[in-house]
Amino acid sequence: MARPPEGVVRVAPGAVIPTVDPRIVASDAAPVRLLERQIMGEQGQGPTAILALSGGGANGAYGAGVLVGWTQSGRRPDFRIVTGVSTGALAAPFAFLGSSWDPQLAAAYSDGGAKDILAWRQLATFASPSLYSSSALRKLVDKAVTPQLLAAIAVEHDKGRRLLVATTNLDSEETVIWDMGLIAKQGGEQGLKLFKDVLTASASIPGVFPPVLIAGRAKDGRIIQEMHVDGGVNTPFLAVPESLVLWSRPVGAVGGGSIYVLVNGQLGRRDAVTAGRLTAILKRSYDSGSKASTRAHLAANAAFAQRNGLAFRVAAVPDEAQANSLDFSDTAMRRLFDLGREQGRTGKAWGDWKPAEAEKAAAAGIIVIDAPPARR
Repeated sequence: MARPPEGVVRVAPGAVIPTVDPRIVASDAAPVRLLERQIMGEQGQGPTAILALSGGGANGAYGAGVLVGWTQSGRRPDFRIVTGVSTGALAAPFAFLGSSWDPQLAAAYSDGGAKDILAWRQLATFASPSLYSSSALRKLVDKAVTPQLLAAIAVEHDKGRRLLVATTNLDSEETVIWDMGLIAKQGGEQGLKLFKDVLTASASIPGVFPPVLIAGRAKDGRIIQEMHVDGGVNTPFLAVPESLVLWSRPVGAVGGGSIYVLVNGQLGRRDAVTAGRLTAILKRSYDSGSKASTRAHLAANAAFAQRNGLAFRVAAVPDEAQANSLDFSDTAMRRLFDLGREQGRTGKAWGDWKPAEAEKAAAAGIIVIDAPPARR
């Protein structure tokens, strides 16, 4: 990993890091190329099915419900690659392991364990790294991530499947993609701790929750502490790495495969008078920026899928639904979970990212990124 350009490097000589580095960053060519081959389907493996779970805070209850309802419909596919960002990272291990882990997934989002996530620090000052403590988030992760979970993930990893989680390294300003199967294979206390740290970091919204320091090796060989936060800072979801977005499959190559993006949030604009309070302004700004970023990433990924013969499906919280990414109350999360489960069960959740407005605009040479997915 590159040394941070400014400030003091946090040297951690006593830290233990995995023998096989589970990180993938854009500056490391070899692991990036390997990931690209896995996403496009390595020779002899057939088309690749990818499930990408986005960030969205408490709205992750909707995504969990969609997955459970999808199982109940009998139409939930098997995915070779499952990725998660932020709240999507917390659900990704269960989604990766399939429908037999639905009870654990449902419990993580609907049993009331998340209601205390936004616990104010007793004394919030400008010197504090965040407004809220991460203790409740840590407890949620500790409860969900067990040695049995890691063992099951390691088994699937050995079958050639991949579970990937994104964090943002604030020191290098890079998106770090973590191969969670490699961490699971490490096992033991160190593997369990690193697995939990990565999930916690991916869900740690800067300023809301404190960052997570994770040991890594610098280019000069020293072991340093890197500051990791919410993967959503750089990318709202992880389906196609930046290095692949403009890539096109060679003429005559076998196509196929599918990308499913489960957006734990709403995509449409919502008119409202913003209150003149700091918290209201910050929340409104975050929501607006998050939606715009998600729509832009969806447009880029949809274009990639269309060029390369992949099916592209999107599910998102309906714009008319009552949703708040920071409302972790039992009532709100249960309501979203039930909505997602019903839409997943009936097939209403998923739509093609080819709305009529976008198709007309494309014909006129205009790129539209604001249109919601067309429901089937």
